[in-house]
Amino acid sequence: MALERWRPRAGLARKSSWDLPRETDDLFNRFFGDWPSSWTGETRGWSPAVDMVDRNDEIVLRADIPGLEQKDIQVTVENGVLTIRGQRQSEHEAKEEDYYCCERWSGTFSRGMMLPPGVDPDKIKATFKNGVLEVHVPKSKQALGRKIEVQAA
Repeated sequence: MALERWRPRAGLARKSSWDLPRETDDLFNRFFGDWPSSWTGETRGWSPAVDMVDRNDEIVLRADIPGLEQKDIQVTVENGVLTIRGQRQSEHEAKEEDYYCCERWSGTFSRGMMLPPGVDPDKIKATFKNGVLEVHVPKSKQALGRKIEVQAA
C-alpha cells in the first residue's frame, strides 16, 4: 500500500500514476509556497489558529502552538493590534541499515488581531504552558459598564 501526502485541492484520489497538472502544481507550491503572493502581498505560510473568549472582565486569547518553547514566542501590542510572533524549527534524522533520511524545516509566523475599544493594554498578561499560549486582556472600567436599577414611576 502506498501512502500519499494529503493535499487540500487534490485530496488522496489519483487519476493515474502520473498527472502533469498536479505534479506541476506540487512543484510550484514547494518552490514558491511561502513567498508573498503578487496580488495580496501576503505569505501563505502557517499561522496559529486563535480562540477568543469574551468574559465579563477580560478577553482571553488562546493559541495552540505545539513544539515551541516560551523563548520562541513574542507577544506585542501596538496601535490597538495584538500580535503573536514566533519561529518554528524542526529537524529529523533517521539512520537504518538500508537508508538515511534527514529533514530540516524552519519558518516564522505572525498573527495580528485588532483589540476592541475599552481594553487596558498596559495590564495584558501572557502565559505559555504545554504548547498553549494564553493571553489575558483586561477590560477597562469604562468598558465593563454598570448596571442601572430601574425604578417604578
